[in-house]
Amino acid sequence: MSRKRTERPPGSPYITPEGARELNREFDHLWRVERPKVAEAVRVAAALGDRSENADYQYGKRRLGEIDSRVEFLDKRLKELTIIDPDTSRSEPGKVCFGAWLRLEDEQGIETIYRIVGPDEFDVSRGYISMDSPVGRALLGRDEGSEVIVKRPKGDVEYVIVEVSLSPLE
Repeated sequence: MSRKRTERPPGSPYITPEGARELNREFDHLWRVERPKVAEAVRVAAALGDRSENADYQYGKRRLGEIDSRVEFLDKRLKELTIIDPDTSRSEPGKVCFGAWLRLEDEQGIETIYRIVGPDEFDVSRGYISMDSPVGRALLGRDEGSEVIVKRPKGDVEYVIVEVSLSPLE
C-alpha cells in the first residue's frame, strides 16, 4: 500500500510554453541538484551510527521521499500536458483565449490584470489564473468590451473586459 502524498488534481492538460519551461526546470533541479545533495547527506548521517535517534538521517529520508514524489508527479504530468502557444493558436483579436492577458474592471471601477493559464501554472500573486477557475471559465471565449458575471463561492462579481493582449499588460 502506497503512502504517497496526493498532488493537486491535474485539471485541464494545457500549459503555456513558459509554464512548461518552469516545470521542466523544477524537475531538472530536483533530479540533478536537490536529490543528489540530500542523498549524500543521508549517506553521511547513516554512517554516524544509530539511525533511530539521528534527526539528520530521519529528516533526509523524509525529504528524499518528498523529492521522489514530486519528481514522479512532474514526470507523469509533463508527459500528459499539451503546450499551447497563444501567439500561434489565437483565432480572433480581442477575444479571450488561453495564455491571453486581460485588463478587467469591476463594479467599483477597480482594474485588475490577469493571465489565463493552465492549472499547473496558476499563481494569483503573479496574476496567473487557471482556465479551470470560476473566473477563467467565465472569461474564456469572451470579447474585449464584454460584461461578464463571475459566479464565485464568496459571491458573484461583474467585470468588464477592458483589454485583451498576448503581451503582458502594465
